[in-house]
Amino acid sequence: MSIQHLVRENIRRLTPYSSARSEYKGRADIFLDANENPFDTGYNRYPDPLQWEVKDKIAELKGVAAQNIFLGNGSDEVIDLLIRIFCEPKEDHIVILPPTYGMYRVSADISNVEVREVKLAARFQPDADAVLGVADEHSKLLFLCSPNNPTGNSFSLEAIGQLAEGFPGITVVDEAYIDFSAQPSSLTLLGRYPRLVVMQTFSKAWGLAGIRLGMAFASAEIVALFNKVKPPYNVNQLTQEAVLKALDDKQQKEQWVQSILGQRTLLAQYLSGLEFVERIYPSDANFLLVKVKEPRRVYDFLVEQGIIVRDRSRVALCEGCLRITVGAPEENEQLFRALVEY
Repeated sequence: MSIQHLVRENIRRLTPYSSARSEYKGRADIFLDANENPFDTGYNRYPDPLQWEVKDKIAELKGVAAQNIFLGNGSDEVIDLLIRIFCEPKEDHIVILPPTYGMYRVSADISNVEVREVKLAARFQPDADAVLGVADEHSKLLFLCSPNNPTGNSFSLEAIGQLAEGFPGITVVDEAYIDFSAQPSSLTLLGRYPRLVVMQTFSKAWGLAGIRLGMAFASAEIVALFNKVKPPYNVNQLTQEAVLKALDDKQQKEQWVQSILGQRTLLAQYLSGLEFVERIYPSDANFLLVKVKEPRRVYDFLVEQGIIVRDRSRVALCEGCLRITVGAPEENEQLFRALVEY
């Protein structure tokens, strides 16, 4: 099933920029085509605009063909491109399920695209009937964050599949925290739903937030649209090299994940013994959403101790809550000692 009817007309007509490195893809002794500095610094040449070496390694790791992978300058670039490809300003809209990641709305606001909200239901789960009930022919993107930020819980694959089947536009599943969840990835649904996009990242489990690399997995048709609209060299050489190095040491990433999962359990146990802690929500992520009495006082006290958590107490459905990232063992011990002192 083609998705071209969902694409903005100007994007369908767009002639993409053709870079020197996309026009000539082979090897040569002398490159005089891209106006580069000829003196070798290690970085005087433009990077591969489609990052094939990185994609091949990711494809092997994820079990997804390289042609079905797009790499962006963080997942935020993927979000921005999706809105620019599919949403006509002042005409189309996106659907989000608050409380959720804030960049979906920010990117839509920047592009002058309407945002329709359907709040999460009991246990922070999506109400599929309510979501589909607000959708119409101008509903171009549905963003599902699973595991969800800031609540930490996963959505069931059944619910995601129901939404991907019924939503008239593109369903986007943001899996930034999937490495910390026991639930299988929505990548298992890609073959069934041609209008599904799954985002993942190197920022969390891989410990590479500073290099800014996000992944999108989708049909070859959607990936081609990403490549048509993106800047020619959106992922720099330093980032590509850092990711290739990390992918050669998958065991380190798994060790970090196991440590964080163990510390998440211990941190929840510690917090449950504090009288001002009212609730600790179940988490499939590398953080805990914790409801406390007088959240701002707790937050300010921790700041005085040099410990920064996230105050989410003014976010819908998260009233009274702090979001606490799981730190290294010594950091979690310092946090607990500070909370005991509080």
